[in-house]
Amino acid sequence: MKIGYARVSTKGQDLTAQRNALLAFGVEAENIHVDHGFTGANRTRQGLREALASCRKGDTLVVTKLDRLARSLSDARDIVDELTRKGVALIWAAASMTPTDPIGRLLFNVLGMVAEFESDLIRMRTREGMPTRESQRTASRQAPNSPPASASTSASVRRRRAHPGRDR
Repeated sequence: MKIGYARVSTKGQDLTAQRNALLAFGVEAENIHVDHGFTGANRTRQGLREALASCRKGDTLVVTKLDRLARSLSDARDIVDELTRKGVALIWAAASMTPTDPIGRLLFNVLGMVAEFESDLIRMRTREGMPTRESQRTASRQAPNSPPASASTSASVRRRRAHPGRDR
């Protein structure tokens, strides 16, 4: 039997494309487990827990992309180890991977590292943007009505630059 798993990170995202892809892979609608509003870094996901619990020996867990399953290599390995112990295969996108197959295991680890790297980059960019956003808020709170430099001040600065040595 094929068991499907789909996940989106925010409540504003839609699962339709993932559901349709899982249906196209032959997963029946009642065997699709979903998580809505959870990041892949969060392992305590009800839909994932249900999907893994429903997998039996000889079944196949189907995900549309590896990063929908896990965003860290260690978490992805834990999931595949669990699937391997149960005798469950894993399919993502159009690639089939048997956790006991050396080539499938290699590809899985490489793609897992890429997913973890992508997640790390997102966190890094988010942290980099936070101080900038906070300083912009602080600056706007400090001087909301401060007038721009007056035209006469700007004109006198231009005159001094244009005619050094002359005082006006």
